[in-house]
Amino acid sequence: MTEQEIAGGRFVRQANRFTEEITADGSSGLRAEPGRYRLLVCYACPWAQRTLIVRRLLGLEDAISVGVVDPIRDERGWRFPGGDPVTGAEFISELYLAADPSFEGRYTVPCVWDSVTGRLVTNDFPRITLMMETEFAAFHAPGAPDLYPEKLRPEIDALNELVYATVNNGVYKAGIATEQAVYEEAVDALFATLDRLEERLAGRRYLLGDAITEADVRLYPTLARFDAVYHGHFKCNLRRLVDYPNLWDYARDLYSHPAFGGTTDFDQIKRHYYMTHPAINPSRVVPKGPIVDWTAPHGRPLPSDV
Repeated sequence: MTEQEIAGGRFVRQANRFTEEITADGSSGLRAEPGRYRLLVCYACPWAQRTLIVRRLLGLEDAISVGVVDPIRDERGWRFPGGDPVTGAEFISELYLAADPSFEGRYTVPCVWDSVTGRLVTNDFPRITLMMETEFAAFHAPGAPDLYPEKLRPEIDALNELVYATVNNGVYKAGIATEQAVYEEAVDALFATLDRLEERLAGRRYLLGDAITEADVRLYPTLARFDAVYHGHFKCNLRRLVDYPNLWDYARDLYSHPAFGGTTDFDQIKRHYYMTHPAINPSRVVPKGPIVDWTAPHGRPLPSDV
């Protein structure tokens, strides 16, 4: 952790440095085109997993290529094992500094590299999935789901704002807090929202009803990491995910979908968190557990049953 990540005992996530927009008509200067952009990710990173889920749900595998970094990050940042054959980089940091030699801060994933201009154009993780869902619509596979339907966008956006502040980023606020009161404030907010989501899922299959949306994509990566990492490593231990009947069934329901389960690598997740936060886990020992069955029948109602 860097000094600017902690202020008054609180974890402060750094602002996204590259925020250019890719648009369907190219009005931004960056046109959505198949084969032009490369998505750079780590399977351990929850923000990156969002983009992998959306890419697979929408059938964008041929339109947007992927470069994957190693889950163990050191002072040089994320590393491409053997180098990335498309960008030519060994480390994500090389692409950041090529785009902005004055950049100081953490080199984050996901980010998007543009082969036409030969530079990094965005690491704005909240926008990347939305761009894939809207600006790349012409390249979606036939029958691909509408993850960001216009009539539901206000509700999706409001739910995403709450989940980001208290759950997605909330686990970091708790785990990286350096003062007791700050930690407890974050944990209380986290579990208050999980309690609300548990109630919400009592009467619907997904967060917005009977279809997967961007809201489900954003919540799932945190749930997938909760018992394996956040419960112990980040001290988010009031309850486990498996202690929430609806949330646990919902998470397994999503996991059963190839776009979610196929992008969830528990080994990489655990090795990343336990081996790259020396202030929290100086021994870098990775725990063996927990023993949970993500493939157990989930019992969630099918869309026709809702």
